[in-house]
Amino acid sequence: MGKIILGFRQFILRGNAVDLTVGIVIGAAFGALVSSLVADILTPILASLTKTTDFSKLVWLLNGSEIKYGNFLNVLISFVIVSFAVYFFVVVPVTKFTRKKDEISAPTSEEIILLRDIRDTLKNR
Repeated sequence: MGKIILGFRQFILRGNAVDLTVGIVIGAAFGALVSSLVADILTPILASLTKTTDFSKLVWLLNGSEIKYGNFLNVLISFVIVSFAVYFFVVVPVTKFTRKKDEISAPTSEEIILLRDIRDTLKNR
């Protein structure tokens, strides 16, 4: 029983599991924040420009069926904002960080030749 608990503890505390859990929790909170931003701030601003009070109530009747395109507009706006935020606050910084890391760790061919010369000189001593 002790091995099972120890194995479970090691599994839970692995970096990937913890990182994934944090990402899901932060993502859910961020999704709620963006939904509120769209529903409570952006939609009323856009509605005032288009003389429509609420996008979510915009419907198009087709043979007695309601096509709720206003709700789709709200979701589309949320998607664009989330995509924008993820790109500029996650992708761009991580790309810059990894690019700098690669530039630092990858020696040039001249540096490799120089290091080989130093190695060979030290070998011959």
